Amino acid sequence: MSSWSCLRLVRSWDAAGGLVVRFGVALLDAYLEFLAVRSRPNTVVAVAYDLKVFFTVVGKAPGRIVAADVLAFVTAQYAGGPAQRLQAVGDGGGVSARTVRRRLSSVSGLFAFLQARGDVEANPVPRGLPTRRQRQRPRQGVPLVRTPRTLPRILQPAQVDALLAALRTHRDRAMCEAMVLGGLRRCEVLGLRLEDLQVAARRVFIAEGKGGHQRQIPVSGRFFASVAAYLDAERPAGTVTDRLFLVLKGPGRGRPLSAAGLDQILESARQRAGLGKVTCHQLRHTCLTRLREAGMALEAVQAQAGHASIESTRIYLHLADDWLASQYRRAAEAIDAQLFSGKPVPHNGFSVIEGGR
Repeated sequence: MSSWSCLRLVRSWDAAGGLVVRFGVALLDAYLEFLAVRSRPNTVVAVAYDLKVFFTVVGKAPGRIVAADVLAFVTAQYAGGPAQRLQAVGDGGGVSARTVRRRLSSVSGLFAFLQARGDVEANPVPRGLPTRRQRQRPRQGVPLVRTPRTLPRILQPAQVDALLAALRTHRDRAMCEAMVLGGLRRCEVLGLRLEDLQVAARRVFIAEGKGGHQRQIPVSGRFFASVAAYLDAERPAGTVTDRLFLVLKGPGRGRPLSAAGLDQILESARQRAGLGKVTCHQLRHTCLTRLREAGMALEAVQAQAGHASIESTRIYLHLADDWLASQYRRAAEAIDAQLFSGKPVPHNGFSVIEGGR
């Protein structure tokens, strides 16, 4: 068995307390070190894991990998394959198209780095498959992975109330309210510091947003009330960290709460409330959808969500059923008024007259 199919991820911490991920392989570690300078720690961890899965499946050194190996990797991801124990398996035995696309992006980034350094001659990850139009449009092709655009699930108001009622501490309620009332991401909730709270203005400063972007957003007073109760009665005294949400019990008491810890809190509350699957991102989607349904401008929803592109925010137009229904009713009423009045109604470039014919 090739040593490349048995890579081991080693996690450590630097002098500043930052997470360091390494393989013990010079080429890969050089890339992870380069990536750590320009990306968030979560991104580095995700890329490292993607590379581990890739080399587990391919089992070759970077200099020996060709496009055929990459295409075989794509197929193996959908089918399960030898790396099945490393991945979140879907109903069909493989992973989702989005996961495959992300892993290809991670692999392509590695080879682009190695090519720039002169370690490999070319990037073996194809940009796409050629088509009949390749001569006229040489840069156009069929994507290696097609990712369907699906609508995320949101919680109904009664479900939100049941979930919040099942939470056992003010800390847990404050974290969930930050997501379901403010639209914060999980990493943004866990990254909050005491100085980020602007209580008088009912605002929160997001210093560690996705991609390193910062923003300042309003959040409901209910969140600040829960935070006040948590700080008054639950937050461990004498802690040296300025992180807002800390572990309350056990050997980790007083340390910043982890993503796994928040997920476990949410899962336990979901079970007690008798709800189906609930995730942190679902709470965020629920908040942003409700804001749009209440009439908040799409640009304002974009600012609240911290989306770099408004295209990412447009999904909430489709999630907000009332908005779509109102737009349809308005158009249908205009059409009906013209039909019953006997006036011409534009239809695919022609005029159709109801009634007198």
